[in-house]
Amino acid sequence: MQKLIQFLIKHSAWLLFFAYSIIGFVLLIRDNTYQRSVYLGSSNKLVGDIYSFSGNIRSYFFLNEINKELLEKNSYLEMQVMQLKEELRASSAPELSKDSSHNRLFQRYNFITAQVINNSVNQLQNYITLNKGKMDGILPEMGVVDQNGVIGKISSVSDHYSRVISLLNPKLRLSAKIKGGHSFGSVVWDGVDAEKAILEELPRHVTYKKGDTLITSGFSAVFPEGIMIGTIMKNKDPKANVTEPIEIILSSKFSRLNHVRVISNRLLREQQNLESKSQ
Repeated sequence: MQKLIQFLIKHSAWLLFFAYSIIGFVLLIRDNTYQRSVYLGSSNKLVGDIYSFSGNIRSYFFLNEINKELLEKNSYLEMQVMQLKEELRASSAPELSKDSSHNRLFQRYNFITAQVINNSVNQLQNYITLNKGKMDGILPEMGVVDQNGVIGKISSVSDHYSRVISLLNPKLRLSAKIKGGHSFGSVVWDGVDAEKAILEELPRHVTYKKGDTLITSGFSAVFPEGIMIGTIMKNKDPKANVTEPIEIILSSKFSRLNHVRVISNRLLREQQNLESKSQ
């Protein structure tokens, strides 16, 4: 207590000055209309700026959650589109539309959203690590896509993480076709450019031009038909006597991956078991 009294006595001049200043300021604002309006306008602006700043901070920290919600909604809509495609394909074939087991095929796909926590694009064999694994329903051989197109395929899983063999890996070959056509070939990365790949094994009679869209063929238990892969970079050379690899620009930007979707095919194991018995 004695120290407090000594402090007040020692700084009494400054304390008295601040007290008089505050009293003078209050009297100035209270008794003068103009000064009061200026003060209120300035204080309102300051408070508004503070609220705006704090709102921006809150929006930034909630942005990740908002993006996650949007991703899940987009995943749901894409799943609905794929289901409708399967249903239309079934209804267009009378002999299949009567088959109730075939009609259930359009309900076989589901999406599991995940975040990329590790990614490489400049290696010869590139892999991606996701923050979800076996406990979240992810299993090996499931396809992985983002909002732009194909990313890769699940190669291994643990309880809480999974590893993806990237499309930027020569070990992964992807069955693909030109949108609107029926002939198919294989997309593979040549190890040169992280934004490009090549289409091989396309029949010689197939015509194509620069800008044509390349999509998954559907001849796989991993990816349904119609998922974007990329676009063809140049027109077909009519004078070419041999089938040459076709350069494509990949639709997904692998250097900027953040959130992806893992495609869960409920009939994946059944199809793989059947095909393995036939070999």
